Amino acid sequence: MKNLAKAILNVMNDVKGIEKSMKVGSGNMTYQGVPDQQVKKIIGESMFKHGLTILPIEIEPRAKVSRWEEKTNYGLKQKQSVFTEVIAKYLLLHESGESQVLSGYGHGVDSQDKGAGKATTYALKYTLLYTFLVPTGKIDDSDTTHSNEYKEPIHGVKIPSEKLKECKTQSELKNTFLSLTRTEQTAMETLKNELKLTLNGSN
Repeated sequence: MKNLAKAILNVMNDVKGIEKSMKVGSGNMTYQGVPDQQVKKIIGESMFKHGLTILPIEIEPRAKVSRWEEKTNYGLKQKQSVFTEVIAKYLLLHESGESQVLSGYGHGVDSQDKGAGKATTYALKYTLLYTFLVPTGKIDDSDTTHSNEYKEPIHGVKIPSEKLKECKTQSELKNTFLSLTRTEQTAMETLKNELKLTLNGSN
């Protein structure tokens, strides 16, 4: 499948990365995500240029419905949450007739009937990103720093609530924790040295 392989490589060469420009969630739970529209537009344009298309050929859905009662100012109200997950198969097709079956997974939660749409959207988006190895967002510390560069954290270190509120990303939270553990380690080492000197002096 030389034509298909060459087209995939060409798309990988075209699409160097996609920024996380979508804000997801609210408050302390906010994080940046990659918009589905951008993924389809950027990768789709390159696929078209190199004679590629992708077709959904099979979807295995599973749904779980949770119902409960919630107290409101107007009395008890029935609530529900529908969790849908799908395992999807796609046909990556080249204009030469060469093709490859791809698999993707997606899940979505909704109070009504949109869980399936969210799950299938998720599945296709990440199938495209993973097939063409498209990096998303900026490089995180974990990609540039080896774990050996960090000292082993001390168990039981608590992060003050005000510090938690300042952290907007997982990377910031990790760096805050590491800075606190390093401070604690320095304090412990200093204390040990002082105790050693005191004991030696008493002898």
